[in-house]
Order: sequence, then C-alpha cells, then structure tokens
Amino acid sequence: MNREKRSLEFYVLAAFFGLFVLFLYGPLSAIVILSFQGPDGGLTFPLNGVSTHWFFNLFEKQAVGDFGASFQRSFILGLMVMVVTVVVSLMAGLAFRRRFRGSSVLFYATVASLVVPSIIISLGIGVVFQQGGIRPAWYSSAFGAHLTWTLPFGVLIMFAVFNRFSPAYEEAARDLGATSWQTFRHVVLPMIAPSLIGVGLFGFTLSYDEFARTLMTSGTYNTLPLEIYGMTTNVTTPVLYALGTVTTLFSFTIILVALGIMTMLGRRQAKTR
Repeated sequence: MNREKRSLEFYVLAAFFGLFVLFLYGPLSAIVILSFQGPDGGLTFPLNGVSTHWFFNLFEKQAVGDFGASFQRSFILGLMVMVVTVVVSLMAGLAFRRRFRGSSVLFYATVASLVVPSIIISLGIGVVFQQGGIRPAWYSSAFGAHLTWTLPFGVLIMFAVFNRFSPAYEEAARDLGATSWQTFRHVVLPMIAPSLIGVGLFGFTLSYDEFARTLMTSGTYNTLPLEIYGMTTNVTTPVLYALGTVTTLFSFTIILVALGIMTMLGRRQAKTR
C-alpha cells in the first residue's frame, strides 16, 4: 500500500514538473524556432525557409528600436545594481548577526517593498524625482527603483547564510591572534564567497530584465526590456524573435559563468579544509 502511494505521488509530481517545464520553455522554444525564419518569413508559423538572416539584421540600422544602446544601458545598470546589492547585503548580514535597537523595524521596512506593486513604486519614484526638479534617468531613478527590488532578496539570502554560519571558525581565528579584519578577510569571506556570487547573480538578473520598476523611472532612454516592449507594437519582422533569442542566450551564459565560479570556489574551499 505504501509502495503504491509513493508511486502515485511520484507520478503526480512528475506530471506537475512536466507541465511546469512545458509552460516555462514551450513559449521560449517557439521564439527560438521563429527567429530562424527565412528572409521572407513572418511572425507566425509555418516557417518560410530557414536562415540566420534576422540575427545579422540585428546589427544593421533599424527603423524602429535601438538594440545596442538599450542593451548597453541594461548591462551597465545591472552591474551597478549587482555591486551595490552585494555590498549592502553583506553589510546587513554582518550587522544583523547581533540584535540592536530598531532591528526588527529596519528589517520589515527593507522587505516591505516586496509586497508593494512594482508599478506603484516606479510611479512614486518617478513623481518624487520630477517634483524635486530632477529628470528621471536609467542611471539614477531607475537605479534606485531596481535596488528596492534586489536588496530585500539579497538581505534575506545573507540572513540565511549567516544563520548557518558557525562562529567557532571566527573564535578559532581570534584565538590564534587574528584581528577582526584578518578573521573576516581570511576566514569568513572565503566561506561565504559562493553565496555572495549568488547574491550578485540574483541582483544582476533581476535588474537586467526588470520592466515594471523601470517603466516610470528610466527617463528618455529605454533599457532593453522597455525597448523590446516598444518593439512589440511596431516591429513586424522576426528580428524581434532574434533579439529575444540572443538576450536569452546571454542570460543563460551569465548564469553558467556564475555557477562555474561558485563550483570552482567550492572545490577550492574543500581542498583547504
């Protein structure tokens, strides 16, 4: 009876996972396939020939859309958000290892932005900048809007990391005469480095593809998600699909590089033990 029950649970979970994968990657696979339409192909099936014409078309001057500049803005903005998210999340994780007055209020104020609709935060930041006589821009107002999205996740991750971190390593280092900075530099930091890379990856990817919190805060120049959204109402060729395929491959490449670095650091740490 128990074996039949476990078998049923396995099949139910397998079916659910299969539907999840189909729902997640089905539309993506359609975009990838349609990006290889022939030169005379359209936006829908069936394929009118197979070629890489639209990928080369990405590098030509477009009547609508500025791929290169919007990608550059999203990439730089993602790096800015990544660096600040890692630094602030690490500092918050270290600070909250000990309770202090107002820590609960500060924590809930930090994570409160996760439950506020993104478009409301975007609208509010945009209005504040305009009322203050400051023009909204992707490197200022949008940068702050993205941090309201990435910092809570980074802080929560670092809280989980330090909750599992044993202070015995630090005590041993101090017993051997290490200063606080030496203990952090040579003991704590190497041990939490993979987690910091994960926080950085999280911050970059959340910023790179963020739409709602950028909509009212990017100012005159679009980031890549806004540029793609604008193109959906104007572009009538598979070049849009080619752009989606390229940006998706870029995202997967970033993830694979980060995972590779984390694996390398984990193996190096295991060798030193």
